[in-house]
Amino acid sequence: MPVYSLSTCIRSNVPVSYLLYDLCIYHMDSQRNKHILVNVTQQLFKDNYETQNHPTCDTHIPASTICIMEVILYRKNMLKTVCVSPTPFTKMYTLEAFASGRAFSPVKRENPCYFESKGTPKLVSEGGETKVIQITRPERPFIAEEYPIGHPLDPFEWGEIESQIKDRFDWVSFPLQQDASACGPAAFFYCLQKDRPDVYAQAAKELWQYGKTTIGKLDIKPGNSCLHPSGSFYDEYGMARIIGIDWMTLVGLRDSENKILSFDKLDSPLAGITMWETLTEWFEKAGYEKIFSNVGITQAGVQGIRALNNYAHKGYWIVTLINDGLLKRGNSSLTVPTHWIVWQEALTQETTGSFHLNLFSWGRVEDQIESGQDASFFIKRFFGGMVFKPLK
Repeated sequence: MPVYSLSTCIRSNVPVSYLLYDLCIYHMDSQRNKHILVNVTQQLFKDNYETQNHPTCDTHIPASTICIMEVILYRKNMLKTVCVSPTPFTKMYTLEAFASGRAFSPVKRENPCYFESKGTPKLVSEGGETKVIQITRPERPFIAEEYPIGHPLDPFEWGEIESQIKDRFDWVSFPLQQDASACGPAAFFYCLQKDRPDVYAQAAKELWQYGKTTIGKLDIKPGNSCLHPSGSFYDEYGMARIIGIDWMTLVGLRDSENKILSFDKLDSPLAGITMWETLTEWFEKAGYEKIFSNVGITQAGVQGIRALNNYAHKGYWIVTLINDGLLKRGNSSLTVPTHWIVWQEALTQETTGSFHLNLFSWGRVEDQIESGQDASFFIKRFFGGMVFKPLK
C-alpha cells in the first residue's frame, strides 16, 4: 500500500520563523468514523510558508479520495507561543492535491491566513500617537434581495446555516428542494450526504464563506443572480419555501451548469431541469463510478426494472428517472419523465402486482410509491436509471 507525503500552504506577512502550525488531514466513512492520515502539532514552516511534507501511514485509499484539513496557527513571541486561530481553518482537497503540493488556493482568503499590522506608535512620554487600523472583510456571497443581512428572516444567516449543516451531518434531515425545481441536485447531494457527511458539510460551509466550492473535480460556482436571489423565501404562513443550505447546495449546483438561464428565484422551473448526462457528470466528477445505466425518455420496462433491482440488492446507489405521479406526493397525471429519486433498498412486489420501494425524494426516506396501483401503473411511469458505487 502506498505512503503519501502531504502538505499545504498558508498566507502571512509575519516572518515565517515566528509561526507554527497544527495540521490534521482526515477523511470520514459513511458511518462518520474519522480516519486520520496526518496529525501533527506546533510544527515549523518552510521558508515559503509551506508546511513540512508529512508522511502518511500505509493507506489503501485512492489518490482521488477527498480529504479535509484542519489548520491551527501559532505566533511565537519572546516569552511564549500564542494560538492565533480561535477555531481551526478547514478546507477540502483530494489526497492527490495534498501529495502534489497543490492543496492551497490562489485566492488569499481561501487559505489559512495570519496578518499583522505594521508600525510602531510613539510612547506616551514622547507625546503619544493613535494608529488607525482598518480591517475589511469580503461581503457575504449569498444575500437574498428581500432578506438582507440583519433581516430577521435572512435565510443565509450563519447561525441558521450552521444549525442546518449540523442536522445534515447527523442525518436529522435531508436535501429538500421544496418549490425549487432541483430534484437532480437533491439526488446527488443525498448520496454525498450519506456516503461522505464530512464532505457534504464542508461543501456547504465553503459555499457560505466563498460562494463556491470544489468536490473532487466538481466545481460549484453559482452566478451572481443565484447568489442574490429575488422573490419570497416564505409562504403565506411564514413557512420556508426552501431553506438556506438547500438554496446554496442544490440551486447553487444547478445554476453552476446553466449557460443561458439563471436560477435567480424559486419560480425558475426551466433553470432547474437536470438531464441524465449532467447528473452523471456531477457524480463522476465528485469521484463516483457509474457501472450501469438504462435511463432514457422511454419506459425501461420489466427487464430494465429487474436489472436495476439486481444492483440494489448489492448495495449500489440507484438513481432513477420517473414521472412524479408515481409517488404519493406527486400530482402529475401524465406518463412522461419529470422527477429524480434515489433507491434506499431493493424494489419489492406484492402478489397483487403493486410495488413497494423505500426511496429518497422531497427530503424524506420512506416507501412513497402510490398505493393501490398495479404493476402497469409503475412501469408506465418508470424511465430507467443509473447505478453508482458508493463514494469512499
